[in-house]
Amino acid sequence: MNSNDKNNVKWFRNAAPYINAHRGKTVVLMFGGEAVAHPNFANIIHDIALLRSLGVKLVLVHGARPQIEERMKLQKVEPLMEDNIRITDAGTLSAVKDATGSLRLDIEALLTMGLVNSPMHGSQIRVSTGNFVIAKPIGVKKGVDFKYTGTVRRIDTVGINTQLDFGSIVLLSPVGYSSTGEVFNLSLEDVATQTVISLKADKLITFTDTDGLMNEHGELIKSCGVSTVKSLLDAAGDPVKQLLMRAIIQSSENGVERCHCLNYQSDSALLQELFTRDGAGTLIAKDYQEQISTATIDDVGGILELLAPLEAEGVLVKRSRELLEVEIERFTVIKKEDVIIACAALYPYPRENSGEVACVAIHPDYRKGNRGVRLINTLENLAKEKKLSSIFVLTTVSAHWFLEQGFIEQSVDSLPEDKKKMYNFQRKSKVFVKEI
Repeated sequence: MNSNDKNNVKWFRNAAPYINAHRGKTVVLMFGGEAVAHPNFANIIHDIALLRSLGVKLVLVHGARPQIEERMKLQKVEPLMEDNIRITDAGTLSAVKDATGSLRLDIEALLTMGLVNSPMHGSQIRVSTGNFVIAKPIGVKKGVDFKYTGTVRRIDTVGINTQLDFGSIVLLSPVGYSSTGEVFNLSLEDVATQTVISLKADKLITFTDTDGLMNEHGELIKSCGVSTVKSLLDAAGDPVKQLLMRAIIQSSENGVERCHCLNYQSDSALLQELFTRDGAGTLIAKDYQEQISTATIDDVGGILELLAPLEAEGVLVKRSRELLEVEIERFTVIKKEDVIIACAALYPYPRENSGEVACVAIHPDYRKGNRGVRLINTLENLAKEKKLSSIFVLTTVSAHWFLEQGFIEQSVDSLPEDKKKMYNFQRKSKVFVKEI
């Protein structure tokens, strides 16, 4: 077996936990007409087919803004906008029907493709489209009649879930239907947001023309909370980017645990984001009422109170107040109403590119809810910022939990030299290491 084959096998093994985690989950993918028109869209379709073969339930919501504008030009229909919302008169509605109908057929055709020696061979995907989106007109606002421009009134969740349970991919266009038999032009973001919320879906995946959300320096934000997206909203001059961010914010605030923002121009972003540790775009997690932050000197008392029972049991090595005050910036805490309910610390060993995770403690009343996982993930991100390649932990009672978080048991000899000199052989702590 050559080195490339070995690397592929290793990648596949490493992806197995992520494959298992996504099987049976419902994921809504939102992509604009720009993404459909891009040459890379065929690769996205291949990856969508792969996700379906791995047992992920998929709802695709496509946009059609550039295609609608193209048809309006051909039909010599004058565009009318108000507050960045298209006013859909009869002529515009004709262009909307033409563009969305054509795009829907094109996407269905791509999902049906099954040529030998292509990634779609043997996929046999069923695509379900229909009147799953019930709409209502925007009506008249500030004296402006938006005519056939509408908003989502209701999503037929029973119908969509029935098709998903049959193994179909559900494809939704940015149009909706009313009980009076009319067709309304809807925004892609409105359809996707209301769909992911109504289905109580596990993820919303959005596509844009950058690698994800960018900070004020133009650097990719790998992961953040909803509050960060809100802070970026006003700075985003592009109305389409603002609509995308609002879709993420609204989805997260209505119960969607994870949203992702990816580059539709990348031929690997979707699979990297879902099946690798580092991802490829931006992961947005809904904000918790509890706040996670770096500890300050004012937190020393709360941390000591949290650690005291574990130190008394011999689970943790006792730390004095004086030592804790000196090392306080090493600690990360979770607070609820200004009360510290969990903490952990990271001690870097730069020479070995490693860091020690220590003092992981959660108040007994709060040991459910993945707070320990949140702490470890935060420390991992801190370690990456410090350019460390691994983290390790010494434990006497939590071996299984750390194994579940991806740590691997190693010998004492694997420790950094300075830590090895301090190892207490009487405690017989086990050593666990995780590559990051």
